[in-house]
Amino acid sequence: MKKEYLEIGKIVNIHGLRGDVKVMPWCDDPELLCEFDSLYIDKDKKEIAVEEARVFKNTVIMRFEGTATPEAAEKLRNKILYIHRDDLELEEGVYFIQDLIGMQVVDADNGKVYGTLKDVSQTGANDVYEVFDEENKKTYWIPAIPDVIIETDVDGGVMKIRPLEGLLDAN
Repeated sequence: MKKEYLEIGKIVNIHGLRGDVKVMPWCDDPELLCEFDSLYIDKDKKEIAVEEARVFKNTVIMRFEGTATPEAAEKLRNKILYIHRDDLELEEGVYFIQDLIGMQVVDADNGKVYGTLKDVSQTGANDVYEVFDEENKKTYWIPAIPDVIIETDVDGGVMKIRPLEGLLDAN
């Protein structure tokens, strides 16, 4: 089941004297965090208005409404930031990593189950999916390339792959 709110970053520190915080983004591009007028914070997903946001050395410096002092900003340290799923539209064939985790990975041709997608590594050239076969206690590393990933059904929780020759033998 898709999550309604998606983790997008963590407040890791305060920045300066105006109540700014430093956010470690959990998305492909830190600029993405600067596009939102409001985010959701902590476990109760309370909406919080963004007054200002800018990228700074692979992090994002943000100021939230009602946070004008370092003391107020300090209370936000280590809080998780979320976006609402409907606040961001993805291009065709692009998925939230959180939606991929837990998918069953099967062979597109014969239906063989390879395991469950446990993690996504972002290598730069292409993502690599970590698939764990519980039955055989094996981990497979599957490149997220069109030649291998045939179909991704997020709603159904199934990813169909066609492994390149020797790919799974090397694991």
